Amino acid sequence: MTTRLYTHPIFLEHITPPGHPERPDRLRAIERVLDDEAFAALDRVKAPEGDEATILYAHPADFVARVRAAIPEEGLARIDADTTASPKSWQAVITAIGAANAAVDDVFTGRADNVFVAARPPGHHAEKTTAMGFCFFNTAAIAARYAQKKHGVERVAVVDWDVHHGNGTQDIFWDDPSVLYCSTHQMPLYPGTGAKSETGAGNIVNAPLAPQTGSEVFRDAFLSRVLPALDNFAPDLIIISAGFDAHHRDPLAEINLTEDDFDWATGQLMQRAARHSGNRLVSLLEGGYDLQGLAFSVAAHVGRLMKG
Repeated sequence: MTTRLYTHPIFLEHITPPGHPERPDRLRAIERVLDDEAFAALDRVKAPEGDEATILYAHPADFVARVRAAIPEEGLARIDADTTASPKSWQAVITAIGAANAAVDDVFTGRADNVFVAARPPGHHAEKTTAMGFCFFNTAAIAARYAQKKHGVERVAVVDWDVHHGNGTQDIFWDDPSVLYCSTHQMPLYPGTGAKSETGAGNIVNAPLAPQTGSEVFRDAFLSRVLPALDNFAPDLIIISAGFDAHHRDPLAEINLTEDDFDWATGQLMQRAARHSGNRLVSLLEGGYDLQGLAFSVAAHVGRLMKG
């Protein structure tokens, strides 16, 4: 398998307040662990700046303009209670979108079988007209729409294993049966969405996990809900919203996964990508706030992507 990695120094220049969990050190921890010789074969590419017009695939123009106007010339500006912008945040957001869209191009042109995008800020909480939960725009949703518009893809599946429900992705695709959204997440927990009863146009599959549960419950949710939905949908592309905050070390939640669980889940999705999608799989970093748990989990995830 050819696995490509996209990242960029600009992602370190999206600054958050002291003590904020979504901080530049997250990417530094990932960079350190992926510098190990075990990842020597990883195809490392500097993330390209994105086309701002592609944001409109998932968000209306007036909302995009409001977010851009909120970026400060100096210091920090609060977007919502949890989400802060700094002078380089717009460039970081645009580059994250560019990397995700380039990853889609890569898997459809054969430059890579799969791609991991190590970018920040994350995206899966961003709804059509609301920036929230550390997220400005919904990178996974934009990439899914990009695949449909640029490559003529009929069916895209977004699988979200972040410990927080991807309310934004659900909101954007709520009534769109061409996109399957599957999520495992702790419930109750921020943002308060993600009940099993939330099914959209039959294309939303939520698998909430009770606090203090771990590997067995997580894997059962995959085996009983996520994977059957993927097999029934038979996507042309799988996008992972790859949050690693369900790790047992993470301070923002109470699910007790290990890096072995992320290795296993990655392998399960790769099997479905091989079966339905010509191996085409794009993984986008979302959450993960304990630096050791994040680094070890990303290493397991990327290692599995590389092994096939």
